[in-house]
Amino acid sequence: MGKPHHLLSHRALPAVALALSIVFGFGQPTAQAAPSRANVEAQFQRWIATDLWTEAKASGISKPAFDTAVSGLSLNWELPDLVPPGTAPPKEQSQSQAEFSSPASYFSEKRLQGLAATGRSLASQHGGTLRKVEATYGVPGSILVAIWGRESGFGKAKMPYPALEVLATKAFMSTRRDMFRREMISALHMIEGGDVTAQQMRGSWAGALGQPQFMPTSFLKYAVDFDGDGKRDIWNSVPDTLASIANYLVKSGWQRGRDWGFEISIPDGVSCAQEGPDRAQPTTTWSAEGLARISGKAFPSSEMSQSAMMLVPAGTFGPEFLVTPNFYVIKEYNNSDLYALFIGNLADRIGSGSGAFKASWGDVGKMLRSDVLAMQKALVAQGYDVGKVDGLPGFKTRRSLGEWQAKNGLKPTCYPSASLKAKLR
Repeated sequence: MGKPHHLLSHRALPAVALALSIVFGFGQPTAQAAPSRANVEAQFQRWIATDLWTEAKASGISKPAFDTAVSGLSLNWELPDLVPPGTAPPKEQSQSQAEFSSPASYFSEKRLQGLAATGRSLASQHGGTLRKVEATYGVPGSILVAIWGRESGFGKAKMPYPALEVLATKAFMSTRRDMFRREMISALHMIEGGDVTAQQMRGSWAGALGQPQFMPTSFLKYAVDFDGDGKRDIWNSVPDTLASIANYLVKSGWQRGRDWGFEISIPDGVSCAQEGPDRAQPTTTWSAEGLARISGKAFPSSEMSQSAMMLVPAGTFGPEFLVTPNFYVIKEYNNSDLYALFIGNLADRIGSGSGAFKASWGDVGKMLRSDVLAMQKALVAQGYDVGKVDGLPGFKTRRSLGEWQAKNGLKPTCYPSASLKAKLR
């Protein structure tokens, strides 16, 4: 399953946590002073009855609906990223030893072939529904089926957790309490609105719901009743699931009639340091520079006057792409270049029967994050914009490396390597 949608950045524990720790007699938040689980469970019940109810009431939730939804809720201590009252949040993982993995590991050919075979079968089985959804929203059925397959194995993945238990636990004591409190309130609105009962609302360990893996805030914004039964059912209804994914993409800016992108080859003499959504050019301009589809086919005539962006996720060591704005819409579903490429490739396999990317992924990604971090800092010191200085080679880091290489008489590769680190000081 993909990452849940619209997860916000880490927030520090608010001061109320410290106040609670003092009120309930366990002093400063140290490991030795941490309260017992029974004590924390009691605090959790008080939090539901006071803080959570106050916020739910202010957002329009009725007392009977609230009481029914939270009845019997208890903490799930097995979830990740928990910060029980009286304990300190975990320190950020050291970047010194962590490697970032090669993009190649993301594209398991066996998995892609399996998803594509199942996806083609289901696209045929649900052809009538997909045609109606595509006519309504303008998103190709192959894209919808690809996301459906990636997120929940076409609805076959188990939803092992009661969603309210997950959301309430994380709203009370996780590293992202504010975000999960908003999701919990949205889940209560889903129940009061009649789309689903508390018992039916099941999801992942992160609170993502149903076959499209929507967070509750996304459900309220994007889920639709496409089968006409009066409920938005993303757990059991294939039409509702597919149309809800389509609505999500359209509301995020999907452009009807356009592809997601094309694998290309970039000729010698054209720098890889031109990638990024902020350096878009018409496809005619890219074509005039010599960028061509690796399949040998021409770019669709409808794309020629439209804006497109270079994408080289592994620099010159892997497949190269020209992507449309729809690529970045797929990233709204899960903010990862590799996720969007996976969806695009899987959709192509489902829709046109194509296979793996033609170019292979080189043996990259073996560097430590601390090494990449050092390169980013060296580039920033020389005036380059590398984006986030986090030890991960995003597109601004990649193109800054390429620009630095060109400026220093090196052939741009647009990707960190041990030999490049030795030169970049």
